[in-house]
Amino acid sequence: MTPTLYGIKNCDTVSKARKWLDDHGRSYAFHDYKAAGIDRPRLEAWVAELGWEVVLNRAGTTFRKLPDADRQDLDAAKAVELMLAQPSMIKRPILDLGDRRVVGFKPDWYAAAFG
Repeated sequence: MTPTLYGIKNCDTVSKARKWLDDHGRSYAFHDYKAAGIDRPRLEAWVAELGWEVVLNRAGTTFRKLPDADRQDLDAAKAVELMLAQPSMIKRPILDLGDRRVVGFKPDWYAAAFG
């Protein structure tokens, strides 16, 4: 299976992850979820596997600009709805290796993920 890197093309961290993959000769598909969106089943699977607290980017501008009511009393269902409405609230990048996902980017995480 070809890994898929999910993110936003103009994100600095996604750019670093793409450069690492390219520099290490790793083929991958890129899915820009700001341009192409994200489907509910995939997002719900990530939340079930990783936890909504990991998948939702609460440090980003998009989340911080939400009304207080939207940021309070978060749970998995509410987090999924927020991320579906505004995919830029999904942490990035998410590297889907088929049998597992890596959230964020650190060179040593990717090196370990690819063995």
